[in-house]
Amino acid sequence: MAVPADINPRIVDSLYCDALALADELRARFAFPQSAEFIWAGLDEVDDETRIALSCEGLRATTRTMHCLAWLLNHRAFFAGEISEFQLRRHGRLPAALPDSDVATLPPEAARLVGESERLYARIVRLERAWRAPDGGLPRLESVERLRQRLAAGR
Repeated sequence: MAVPADINPRIVDSLYCDALALADELRARFAFPQSAEFIWAGLDEVDDETRIALSCEGLRATTRTMHCLAWLLNHRAFFAGEISEFQLRRHGRLPAALPDSDVATLPPEAARLVGESERLYARIVRLERAWRAPDGGLPRLESVERLRQRLAAGR
């Protein structure tokens, strides 16, 4: 898949909507009352190992999605003029990836949701790398460019 050369508000808003929808679905599926715990997963009885695996993977998927939402919110704030490029570059980093999920032990619906969170995170990682590349992403600050030109000219 090709890495986009720039990030624009339309891309960020679209991904933000996707991430919100995924976060809502994750919440609905993994933050359930104890009495209806694993009915959605199609399991009648759940052993402790499966219960722990579902809880861990649900937490990882939710955390991964929240990291994506935070990154997208920072970029939305930048495009809205609420934070500067300096602030975005300093505080808008995507946290390190979580350990890989083991979806083989999960019911199909849970595995699908975990996979969607991993794909969303991978998309954001590609955007982050492209944006942080020397020639990619957002326009450079004019003052930084002027300073670089002066330094190159030997002043």
